[in-house]
Amino acid sequence: MSTPSEINMSHEALPIDRVRFAEALESLPLDALHSKVAELRNNMNHLRSSNEQMVPFADEGDQGMVEHSSVLKARPDTFQDCKDAMYENLIVINRMNERIELLRAEVEKRGMRWSEAEVKDLQVSERMVNGDSATQTQPTQSQSGRLTDDELRAQLEARLAQHSHEDQEEEGLHL
Repeated sequence: MSTPSEINMSHEALPIDRVRFAEALESLPLDALHSKVAELRNNMNHLRSSNEQMVPFADEGDQGMVEHSSVLKARPDTFQDCKDAMYENLIVINRMNERIELLRAEVEKRGMRWSEAEVKDLQVSERMVNGDSATQTQPTQSQSGRLTDDELRAQLEARLAQHSHEDQEEEGLHL
């Protein structure tokens, strides 16, 4: 059983920084690098899916307060928690994109070719995470470094539209 100090330590653990991650890649075989890319992309897809599933609940906090007042009385911070979780997922997706870029650099450093499909996927993912989208009409962040409800909604709608468009274009088997 975990002690309270162990629980706090794991709760406060920070992800490995970019430099240490890049150093760790040097000792891995090429197939492990490709496996790591697949793992990161799979995790990113799960985070995007999670955000898609949370959008109605986050929107409900803004639009459905009267209809669901019993839910709000029970836990008024539920909707903000949902928005915060969605924002945190976007931060994690961005970190995973950075790691994929480090993996690409390691593959190329070894004289191997990075496939064009992987490069295209990375560029699309980076645009989505950084908020660059043709359908986006709101600024990406407020001055405080936190998104307003409208900014978060606009970013999520743009990303979800882009993601569902990509899903329709993709072919092949996804595990």
